[in-house]
Amino acid sequence: MVPMHDDAGTEYDLDDDPARIQPDVVWDWLSTEAYWGRWRSRTDVETQIANAWRVVGAYRRDTGEQVGFARAVSDGVGFAYLADVFVLPEHRGHALGKRLVQLMIDDGPGADMRWTLFTGDAHGLYRQFGFAEPDATAMVRPSRR
Repeated sequence: MVPMHDDAGTEYDLDDDPARIQPDVVWDWLSTEAYWGRWRSRTDVETQIANAWRVVGAYRRDTGEQVGFARAVSDGVGFAYLADVFVLPEHRGHALGKRLVQLMIDDGPGADMRWTLFTGDAHGLYRQFGFAEPDATAMVRPSRR
């Protein structure tokens, strides 16, 4: 667990304990706000959480409420995929998104892996962690959905 204090005095904990993830919070946000995966069912999201290589959550220290989330899929050796990163709107502006990504990537067991992700709107955040547009060695098969 990594404690964090913001300028407003709110204290947050960031944690990679999968047992601490609150599926209702994750489902509520992903099913209504995420432009990238609203086609998923609740069962799909719960399966993705359960089968993730690693999950990281952000929580209010005073209430234990989950306010942010990130999930990764990996082979555990050389490659990882970052997905479903979000911070609830009322908790944005406290660097929680940046801390979620840092704990997932730079401070975690995959720090030396090749990471990939898809985003339509957060390029600035991910560039801070070394993400860039793919080079000529990358190919992607788009979803059929």
